[in-house]
Amino acid sequence: MKTTRIDLHNHTTRCNHAEGTVDEYIQKAIALGIDIYGFSEHAPMDFDEGYRLAFDEMDAYEQDILTAKEKYKGTIEILLGYEVDWLPGHMDERVLGANVDYLIGSVHFIDKWSFDNPEFIGGWENRDVDEIWQAYFEATEAMALSGKFDIVGHFDLIKVFKYLPKQDVRLLAKNALKAIKESRMVMELNAAGLRKPIGEIYPSKMLLEEAYALDIPITFGSDAHAPDQVGYGYDEAVLLAKAVGYDTAVTFKDRDRKMIKF
Repeated sequence: MKTTRIDLHNHTTRCNHAEGTVDEYIQKAIALGIDIYGFSEHAPMDFDEGYRLAFDEMDAYEQDILTAKEKYKGTIEILLGYEVDWLPGHMDERVLGANVDYLIGSVHFIDKWSFDNPEFIGGWENRDVDEIWQAYFEATEAMALSGKFDIVGHFDLIKVFKYLPKQDVRLLAKNALKAIKESRMVMELNAAGLRKPIGEIYPSKMLLEEAYALDIPITFGSDAHAPDQVGYGYDEAVLLAKAVGYDTAVTFKDRDRKMIKF
């Protein structure tokens, strides 16, 4: 049976911290034999505006991707999405109700502290690491239970700078995993962690095993912010998924999901 290569988590220059044209991302994906390639730009919100799309650019972003979808039809399937920050009080219906293929829900903030941004790494120094991890997974649980999203972004992003908890990570993540299952969300294997200090895929094998035990489906994303990051770590992510027991992954169209062999 033919396998399908999927990469659903990718960005464009409209987020203000990426480089390269939409065409360059897609051409790299084609060169790598990726069959389904999704753009999921950092969605606008009224906080941390410098690291995301502006509200007045939503239409232009969506049109860019829809134009590319038509242009490359028959060569590669292009999908349109957003990566939405879970930040209660700052999420916007213009994003949550957008006409897209999928929404990725991600936790990048704990009490408005951008814990994964190197600019704010100092915030780790005066906080209890275990408490940070607890707060992170509580936020992830709330994000999942909201029912607003299709994919959970980089599930254990909190490990990015290698500040690791003393407690068993499986216990810290347990309720978040249950919420993901209850909400019928999909877990992405995000290879960006291989490019970060932690040097491993999100989520870890240990947490992916917990997800597999709960029958939580998966998808793949390279989280590219430059064309040379497209497909980064894909083969490694597939090996990890297969080692845990997965052989199918999810793709989307108009918020409906479809299982395919990878």
